[in-house]
Formats: sequence, C-alpha cells, structure tokens
Amino acid sequence: MPVLVIAYIATMAIWTAVSVWLSVRQIDCVRRHRDTVPADFAASVTLDEHRKAADYTAAHERLSNVSAVWDFAVSVAWVLGGFNLLYGALASVIPPSLGLGVAFLLATTVVGALLSLPFTIYETFVLEEKFGFNRTTPRTFAADKLKGWGIALAIAVPLLFACLWAMRAFTGLWWLWTWFGVLALMVAAPTVYVRLIAPRFNTFTPLQNGDLRNRIERLLQRCGFRSSGLFSMDASRRSAHGNAYFIGFGNTKRIVLFDTLIDGNSPDEIEAVVAHELGHYRHGHVVFGMLRGAVIAFVVLAAFGWLTRQAWLLPSFGIAYHDDALALLACLLLNGMVGPLLAPFSNWLSRRNEFQADDYARRNVAAAPMISALLKLSRDNASTLTPDALYALVHYSHPPVPIRIRHLNEAEERESIGVHMGAVAT
Repeated sequence: MPVLVIAYIATMAIWTAVSVWLSVRQIDCVRRHRDTVPADFAASVTLDEHRKAADYTAAHERLSNVSAVWDFAVSVAWVLGGFNLLYGALASVIPPSLGLGVAFLLATTVVGALLSLPFTIYETFVLEEKFGFNRTTPRTFAADKLKGWGIALAIAVPLLFACLWAMRAFTGLWWLWTWFGVLALMVAAPTVYVRLIAPRFNTFTPLQNGDLRNRIERLLQRCGFRSSGLFSMDASRRSAHGNAYFIGFGNTKRIVLFDTLIDGNSPDEIEAVVAHELGHYRHGHVVFGMLRGAVIAFVVLAAFGWLTRQAWLLPSFGIAYHDDALALLACLLLNGMVGPLLAPFSNWLSRRNEFQADDYARRNVAAAPMISALLKLSRDNASTLTPDALYALVHYSHPPVPIRIRHLNEAEERESIGVHMGAVAT
C-alpha cells in the first residue's frame, strides 16, 4: 500500500478517535450534572431548562460521533480507490483538459455533499424538531439546499478553472497568483454575501423605529461606528435559535438581528449584544482575522506549490493518473492531516476576542444586561452550562457562558474597587 495512503488513514483514524473520545467526555460531563443547576444560575435557569440543554448537547454529540465515523469510512474509501475510479470514469467521457479537472473536483464535492445529506436531514427534522428548534419545512429545506448548491457552483466553477489554468500557465508560481485571487475573494466576499447571497435565503427588514432602534443608534454614535443600516432577519422561518451579526466593510457594514433575538430579549439586552459585536470591530478582530487568514493561505498555498512539483506526490497516494486537479486534491488531503493541530490555537484566539468584546459591551452598556443576554441566549439555544473542560478547550470558539459571566462580574468588581480606592485617595 502506498506510504501516504497508510499515513493518511492512520492520521485520520487518530483524529476520529480523539474526536469521539472528547465527545464521550462531553456527554458524560453534561449527564453527570444534568439534575443539578449550577449554584450561580439557580435563580435564573430552571431545572427543566438545564436538563433540556444537557439532553440536547448529548444528542448532538452522539450524532456528531456517528457522522465522524462515517466521514472517516468515506475518506478511507476515497483513498483506497475511489478517486481513481471517479477520475477514470470521467476521463472516459471527457477528453484531457481543464474541464476534466474541474469536473473531477466538482464531482468529489457533490458526492461528499450527498453522502453527508442524510445527517443534515436527521439533524434538522429529527433532532432539532425533538427539542423544539426546527421551523424549517421540507420544501424550504430543499429550496435552501438547491439554492446553496447553485450559488456554490456559480462561484466554484470559474475559481477552479482559474486555479487550474494558473497551475498550467505559471507552473512554479501558480500558487502566488492563486493567493492574490484568494485575497481579492476575501475582501469582496462580505459585500457579495450581503448584497447578493443572503437575500436569496432570508428577508431583511429595516429595524422599526422605536426604543430599540433609538438605543442602538445612540450606541453607534457613542462608539463612533457607522453602518449601512440596521436590519431584522426572519430567522424564525427556519429555527428558534437566536443570534445577531455584523458583516461588511466601509459603507457596506450591516447590523443584522435575528427576529428570534428581538422577540426573546429586552432592548437593553439586545443593545448589549450589539455592543459586543461592536467590540469585535473596535478591537480590530475582523481585520486581524482577515490578515491571519491571508497569512495562513499564503503558507498553505506555498506548500501546495512545492508539493505539486514533486513527482512522488500522486503515486504516494496511490493515484494512477496525472492531472493538476489530482495534485491539488492530494495537497488538500495532506492539509486535512495537519489542519486539526491548528484548531485549538484558532479557538484560543477566538475566545480571547470574545472576552475583549464582552468587556467592550460592559463598558459601553453595562455588565448586567450583557450577563442577562448571555443567560437567555444560552437558555434559548439550549447550550449547556456544564461542558467538559478539555472538550471546551479543543472545540469551543467561544468561552463557556459560566466563564464569560464570571469574567464580567470580576471585571465589574475590579472596576468598582478601583473607583472606590480613587474616591478614598481624593
């Protein structure tokens, strides 16, 4: 068996085993604490809500484990001959060309999407339905999938043609030109999403005049933030989960509130959530994230550029054909072997950013409404208050809610002590 096939299967088996082990830890932790609300939240979270969060978390983790094992089995099937079979079948009807390479890469993506579709259907119509979150109809679900695939196809086809053409035309420096294309895409993506893609799935309505809009506009003025508008999104058509987000740059920055968030929270809580999102912009998290992504893309593509020039790459994966598309796929497989190593570091950066954004909301609104909003979001999204510490360290991009609330309370205490000491000194 080719050496990289052995290495790939062994590495992916390790990552799958680690993922399942961490998930089992998470399930065990939430089940052990299922019947006792943490003391700090006994006055704000009922036992039934706490049990629902535990059961929802455990159900999601069990589904995730089955999905992880299935994904591993599929990846093994691909490297043990699936790629050769698919490429050979396409090559029998498509002559050697850029089109053959694009068709192959698209076909692998389509097969992967179809193989994972049953898990998405089960999650939406069984798991989410069981816990009262799903509001998506089969017709809406199907329409969303078809629209999503259509948009992905419209974007992927020209990008893949451009990438494979660059690999042929620029040989050793194709990766650098591809990186420039990635940078352009990163800059344009938020605007394209806001203007062209998001409206295909949801209706965005300008936030109505009233106390909430006035609060947010005053907050924006205090923070020196300009946006292209405040919008409510009809998220309730698909789910009962609540959230909010900012997207865009310059004059295209848009603030979007889920209607489920508006319906389930008071104006001061929503103001705190918006202030939290403003904190990400004020601390430069968005720009830093783009720069970090650009650096990572540069390193990864440079490595791809070197790998694709190595004659041993495709034979070491047991691939019997020679095509730039196959070389690119082999690079993606290698990237999948090392990618999980970076996830904990990425999550650590994200958690640090969340603490900074929480502090920004505390300073510009108050700690109390931010804490209340976090509790409501945790309750309404059935997020567990008792996650396994190691699982959270590896998987959570946001700090667990109890830690965020403790951080806010401690910051308030430090500031209160500082003010008191300053008053005594004067």
